[in-house]
Amino acid sequence: DKNLTNNFVIKTLLDNNSLVNLSEKQLFDILTTSDMKKSFNLRDSIIDLLSGETLLFIEGKSECYIIATRSWPNRGVGEPSGESVIRGSRDGFTETIRSNTALIRRRVRDTRLRIESIKVGVRSKTDTAIVYIDDIVNEDVLTRVKKKLESIDIDAILDSGYIEQLIENDKWSIFPQVQATERPEVVSSAIYEGKVCIIVDNSPFVLITPATFSNLFQTPDDYNLRWIYSTFSRLIRFFALIISLVLPSLYVSVTSFHTSIIPAKLAYSIASSRQGIAFPPIFEAVIMEVFLAFLLEAIVRLPKAIGSTIGIVGGIVIGQAAVSAGLVSPVMIVIIALTIISGFMSPNYEVMLSIRLFRIMYIIISGIFGFYGIILGTFVFLTYLLKMDSFGIPYLSPIVNMRKKDFKDIFVKYPLYLFKDRPKYMNTQDKKRQK
Repeated sequence: DKNLTNNFVIKTLLDNNSLVNLSEKQLFDILTTSDMKKSFNLRDSIIDLLSGETLLFIEGKSECYIIATRSWPNRGVGEPSGESVIRGSRDGFTETIRSNTALIRRRVRDTRLRIESIKVGVRSKTDTAIVYIDDIVNEDVLTRVKKKLESIDIDAILDSGYIEQLIENDKWSIFPQVQATERPEVVSSAIYEGKVCIIVDNSPFVLITPATFSNLFQTPDDYNLRWIYSTFSRLIRFFALIISLVLPSLYVSVTSFHTSIIPAKLAYSIASSRQGIAFPPIFEAVIMEVFLAFLLEAIVRLPKAIGSTIGIVGGIVIGQAAVSAGLVSPVMIVIIALTIISGFMSPNYEVMLSIRLFRIMYIIISGIFGFYGIILGTFVFLTYLLKMDSFGIPYLSPIVNMRKKDFKDIFVKYPLYLFKDRPKYMNTQDKKRQK
């Protein structure tokens, strides 16, 4: 910040010719800046200099003074584009760590809120903050997070996604073990539940640890709207998860092995729509999955002005062309369309990608074993989730903990006045949320 450096540092020093004989208190009184500290380590001081601070060296003194004059080009606070809400705040995190901590502090006005700053990255020295409430936090989770961050040995951390991948317990996991969000109220709510949050400079996504499967399907609207609306929306979300996961494989297994279980008229309709199709149902489903993966990736990478147009044109024109060419049946187009819409109902983008991978597995094994393949796939899916944990907390908490009070915020969202206790599975220090 050139204005701060010129007006409050250099000008003040020019007005005081002799600084050698001044005491530390007198020096701090002269330099009326908002933040100043003393340092005896040259290497740490150089890192602060590279971060935009000003160093003051005085002849004859073995220490230097670090004056806070940092000023970065930054984006203004705006509404997060990836996490829209109907009723909720319209501010979101930015790429500046100080702005992000201020957005949290604005919501958590508690003297026990702790923001511990560390630098991660051997060369980049990226500013990172660990945020939690001292008398609520799960101490075991906090210890694990600190150890994971301290063990990171990489040249540069350019985004919170780097840290997310480096601190996960299972590096090969398909599902995210850390929740990433752009919304300050989501982070503040997690802190009040005893969780630990990680803010990374240069990234608008804040990490929440630990993450559970049910947390990834919750939105701020669930708590801002009346409980009956929230419950209905949440049930639809979980029902959409099941549809997105098994609907294509259900079609494949029925048309390939179990046509007798569907009504005769529907069976005749499906059979007539499949006349002239060159591929069996399993290849139909795989072809459509691959095509939609290409289309969605293209929409994400294209500029917004033409991305939506490509999506409409690609979905309608190419889908109709595929039916006319005899590559897929009209019924398959309807099923895949319903599957994709159901997948987009997930609030978390990473979960949607994970479900897509499992959906392909379902399609393949149902094309080989029929309904038995769907049962086998469900067994694999649930077993995979059951063996996962996030920083020592089971991934399917609180379902696997079987504590009735924790079921108030999973499939059904109870009225707020019934949320007396914090989640039992988090093992917080302060157990009570309200009296």
